[in-house]
Amino acid sequence: MQRHPVHSSVLESVGYDPGAKILELEFRDNGVWAYFNLSPSVYKKFITAESLGSFFVKRIKGRYPELKVK
Repeated sequence: MQRHPVHSSVLESVGYDPGAKILELEFRDNGVWAYFNLSPSVYKKFITAESLGSFFVKRIKGRYPELKVK
């Protein structure tokens, strides 16, 4: 999956596959993680959030199946 750089103190880059509903996040300190079954509407709210890190902690972390990719 292709990721794109983002402006965040926590994240380096973000990628999303709407067909597979997979969000891929590259963290500055903790590698690359995939989050599964994340709907396009949640992704849209995430990518347009004022703080990607805060949105991740409040709305994604611990709520979706995850897998460390790298």
